[in-house]
Amino acid sequence: MSHVKNAEHGAAVLRFRPYPAYKESGVEWLGEIPAQWKVKRLKYLAALNPESLPEDTDPSMEMVYVDIGGVDSLGRIVERERLIFASAPSRARRLVLDGDVIVSTVRTYLRAIAPIRDPEPGMVVSTGFAVVQPKDDLTTEYGAYALRAPYFVERVVANSKGVSFPAINESEMATYDLATPPEPEQHAIAAFLDRETASIDTLVAKKERLIELLLDERTALITRAVTKGLEPNVRLKDSGVEWLGEIPAHWEVKRLWHLTPSDRRIMYGIVLPGPNVEDGVPIVKGGDVSPARLRPDRLDRTSREIESGYARSRLRGGDLVYAIRGSIGEVAMVPGELEGANLTQDAARIAVTAATHGPWLLHALQSAAVFAQLEAGALGATIRGINIRDLKRASVPVPPRVEQEAIANSLERGTTKIDGLVAKVREAIDRLKELRTALISAAVTGKIDVRDAA
Repeated sequence: MSHVKNAEHGAAVLRFRPYPAYKESGVEWLGEIPAQWKVKRLKYLAALNPESLPEDTDPSMEMVYVDIGGVDSLGRIVERERLIFASAPSRARRLVLDGDVIVSTVRTYLRAIAPIRDPEPGMVVSTGFAVVQPKDDLTTEYGAYALRAPYFVERVVANSKGVSFPAINESEMATYDLATPPEPEQHAIAAFLDRETASIDTLVAKKERLIELLLDERTALITRAVTKGLEPNVRLKDSGVEWLGEIPAHWEVKRLWHLTPSDRRIMYGIVLPGPNVEDGVPIVKGGDVSPARLRPDRLDRTSREIESGYARSRLRGGDLVYAIRGSIGEVAMVPGELEGANLTQDAARIAVTAATHGPWLLHALQSAAVFAQLEAGALGATIRGINIRDLKRASVPVPPRVEQEAIANSLERGTTKIDGLVAKVREAIDRLKELRTALISAAVTGKIDVRDAA
């Protein structure tokens, strides 16, 4: 599949001609560059971290703070927080000005790199960013693209140190080379990339909206089936629960904890799992609650000594795990290969009794009718999360066992079809993002001449 994608990207890039003449750059990561371009170290093209807030800053000073997670994969600042200095985290120190470019030096694999344009007064970024302030030979527009080029970013990532939070020293990054065209070409390249990436980003946004609509349809399909059943003309009754509305007359409403065995109640797991241990016990975190991640090779592990104190929350094949922090509301079934694994305090285990069909309960917990009960409590919390007590007391409309199985089978067919469509759209988005990266790379390394195209 990768060679097909490369062919697609190659065809898109090859519609632009190369430069008339090239020369060796002398940089392994870069290769040949156009004859009139230069190669310069970043420290000669920009000042790094020119200004930071001192520790004696007025505690009441207001700031707009951007953390590493506030920059998305397309180089946009999508999250910011309004704080005063006294309550800001200690990493909220680096001042930015219009024309700067911020480059993540912590968790560098996130590739959080963004230009600063018309910043709000008092904008401050995390010390996990290097603030790059271009000098005369580097324009902000071109610099923002050049610093996102694979030849530069991959070198940063490759030389980062650490496992959980890989980081690189700004002084080392300052020694890395950038391909530097004459200033008029920098403007032309940036204008070309602005236009091309905007077009791609519009397509990505449309496809992301399509995914939202498909997922809404999925939730609606599940909610209808688990609150009304599969029979269209069934007699209904008031459930007595605002969130559930009317349900089939022969169904019951039960608290979730009534559907679990008395010796394996709903509970969360390990409070402090410690560092990842290669040969330890797999643990499920809130962000792991999905079929794709519930695999031994995708999970962190804790030491057997720590895990032994939490035998009550061990998992068995067929259990359900529910994210109560992080990706709240996500639910997935534990595969048999994770028998004996455990979980953290960000996830809850929901075992089922013999009278309860596990796949049906999984879908019931995915319904808007059940999640709405839990979300109401989560929205009122200081830290967004679901209280384990609220989870246990959630009201679930319960059909007879034979209907549970029929509903689960019907929903398996319906959701599989929707999930297939979502997967195809996500693949298309990935291809568009890869094309975006390929165009940026080709333009800022001089593989294509876009001066006329711009």
